[in-house]
Amino acid sequence: MQFGIFTVGDVTPDPTTGRAPTEHERIMATVAIAEKAEEVGLDVFATGEHHNPPFVCSSPTTLLGYLAARTNRLVFSTSTTLITTNDPVKIAEDFSVLQHLSGGRVDVMLGRGNTGPVYPWFGEDIRQAVPLTVEKYALLRRLWREEVVDWEGQFRTPLHGFTLAPQPLDGVPPFVWHGSIRTPEIAELAAFHGDGFFANHIFWPASHTERMVQFYRRRFEHYGHGTAAQAIVGLGGQVFMRRNSQDAVDEFRPYFDVAPVYGHGPSLEEFSEQTPLTVGSPQQVVEKTLGFKEYVGDYQRQLFLVDHAGLPLKTVLEQLDLLGEVVATLRVEMEKDRPADVPDAPTHDSLLAASRKDTEDD
Repeated sequence: MQFGIFTVGDVTPDPTTGRAPTEHERIMATVAIAEKAEEVGLDVFATGEHHNPPFVCSSPTTLLGYLAARTNRLVFSTSTTLITTNDPVKIAEDFSVLQHLSGGRVDVMLGRGNTGPVYPWFGEDIRQAVPLTVEKYALLRRLWREEVVDWEGQFRTPLHGFTLAPQPLDGVPPFVWHGSIRTPEIAELAAFHGDGFFANHIFWPASHTERMVQFYRRRFEHYGHGTAAQAIVGLGGQVFMRRNSQDAVDEFRPYFDVAPVYGHGPSLEEFSEQTPLTVGSPQQVVEKTLGFKEYVGDYQRQLFLVDHAGLPLKTVLEQLDLLGEVVATLRVEMEKDRPADVPDAPTHDSLLAASRKDTEDD
């Protein structure tokens, strides 16, 4: 089981002081957060992709390449890479380079994004979001797996005799997660290819996440990739902790109330009751997180959002110290009664070993 954090890279004023960090401060704070994540024993750091203010994560692979040089163990991912508005050739190139720089410590989460204006900025039509996703991903898979690609589709100029440079590290493409909040077609796409499915799991009630994940599991089994229980599932979530639960609620409330992702709506208490958001003590975070597998089954990756809504860097680093303690407990508890045939999250090493075994079997 992998545990980690993800960021959306928002530049939000601290509601308790009124001061917003500069873009430079926010980027460098993200670096400090990732380094702290490795220090406290987390497994994964992921960054989103946005191309508009108030966000600074417009070039995920640039950030992740820099972080790879400053860390030794973290796996880097995205949350998400916009398959709809990026060129598959450029995605394939960027992540191949990142594989080589990081020694294979990278995978990718693909998604459609939730910012409508980004589509025309990159010459695409939001009404074609799902067809764009399907076609571009089909091309991306071929670019990572075929030495010479001849291709023609609906949304992009044809390729004739194209060879990706560099090729994926060890000839093994990065593992792909497909991220979605509400779109069953994306769960179907993940299942069809035997890829991972990542349910954002922040905004919606548990019943919705349960339906999406169980649909993906059934379709994964339908396509012959393994049993439904062996499907590769990831979940998002957000936590805010203090040793005393009421202190956590009092401190986080002003940030929640104006958060660009979910502020100005239900109260903190209502949102916490209806969604995976956990604001309280470390033990409360452990208990609520352990409850996730009651409705999604045993899963492979849990990522937490900890730096959203204008929280100051000092506070975020304190959250990571607490999260390190929580994850140490979750690692033990999550393994209890976990069936032996439920796989771990794929890594470069495990994918390489599987590839070599397939070659030997042939």
